Amino acid sequence: MTENTEDPVADIAWMRRLAEEGADSPMRGASILMSAGLIFGAASVFHWAQITDRIPQVDGITGIGWLVATLLFFVVLMVIINRLKRAGGVMTASNRATNTVWSALGWGIFAMFASMMALGWRVGGEGVEIAFGLIPSVIMVFYGIGWAVSAAMYKSRLLWGLAVGSFVAAPLLAALTSDPDQYLAYAAALFLLMALPGYLLMRGARR
Repeated sequence: MTENTEDPVADIAWMRRLAEEGADSPMRGASILMSAGLIFGAASVFHWAQITDRIPQVDGITGIGWLVATLLFFVVLMVIINRLKRAGGVMTASNRATNTVWSALGWGIFAMFASMMALGWRVGGEGVEIAFGLIPSVIMVFYGIGWAVSAAMYKSRLLWGLAVGSFVAAPLLAALTSDPDQYLAYAAALFLLMALPGYLLMRGARR
């Protein structure tokens, strides 16, 4: 007779150990978050400087900084993705879930901007001024969702703090709509809630 060596209790313990190891593993792709925070934070400062006449500008290209930042980010994104693929390593469930949610949020932000452009084309520039004023708040809500999922997967109180901070920043930024300083506040939020945590997580992954 063939002895049945299956042990359901041992299998459950093994799967639980894998889940715990996934929670303890470093977060992959943190350099993408750092890059996004730095690039778009700098673009926000540049936009603030333009609309407050602190730097010379040409009529009709006020938003050029955002376009340049987006193109630059896509280039950096491709470089980082290729580097991560070459690095290899084990892709844990936590890393897979985190990568998926941040990728989905990134595409969601892109779709939101495309929708705003379509709205502006349909109803004219004046009709979307308030909507554009809410973009920083909506993006911070997206980031809060990303941090919340990451916090749940990695069982990290620090990441939960970033999620809460992002959610709190959203209405505060909305309260500054039509105020040029909104873009300074948005830059600060990007630097503190995206770039800095991304840098610290990236350093942790290298240890």
